[in-house]
Amino acid sequence: MSVSEHLKQYGVATERELEQFDSFAKLLVETNKKFNLTALTDDKDAALLHFYDSLSVRQALPCRDGLTLIDVGCGAGFPSMPLAITMPDCQFTMMDSTAKKLTFISESAAALELSNVKTLVGRAEEFSTKKEYRESFDVGLARGVARLNILAELVLPFVKVGGSFVAMKGRGALEEVEEAKNGIAVLGGKLETVIPVAIPETDRVHNLVVIKKIAPTPPQYPRQFGRISKKPL
Repeated sequence: MSVSEHLKQYGVATERELEQFDSFAKLLVETNKKFNLTALTDDKDAALLHFYDSLSVRQALPCRDGLTLIDVGCGAGFPSMPLAITMPDCQFTMMDSTAKKLTFISESAAALELSNVKTLVGRAEEFSTKKEYRESFDVGLARGVARLNILAELVLPFVKVGGSFVAMKGRGALEEVEEAKNGIAVLGGKLETVIPVAIPETDRVHNLVVIKKIAPTPPQYPRQFGRISKKPL
């Protein structure tokens, strides 16, 4: 069964979008033979743990067109590529420090004729200090990049006041929220909600941690990554 056949029963996408998922999955498998993008290459695993999981983010997003989103540490393009396919009126910036991964994303976006995707090679703590990126996105996204007390300092500086940061977390989400609550407040954020997501046909429950940006991030943040990781806020 293809990725689309595994997903069709859940009504998460249109027929055309499902076809694009299949095309993206094939590109992922082919490129994965050259260099490591993902450990999940089985169609069922990719469908549920990559595509279904990524699409679950939509329930945490504002219901309007024209959103600007940045995916920090986007890796092979999850959650942002499935979201970009199903949200063509929103603009996605996919950031990673590994150029090969972003080359794959750019080539895949071109092959799928996606005009709402752009890539940014570099480190979050450097780009978020630049005027054109600082507090300029409606939504910041991150999936499995680091613990929340580190991740908040990397992502919240990109988010506009009034926007939100959605962190995709596993079973330990509530523990990470408690650990990060001081830093989130310092950075101008406030926990809005934690949304559990049951992944069908598995025993996995993921969580969407939604943090509202209620005040500007102080100019001294983010710090250099070494300081962030050694002494989280």
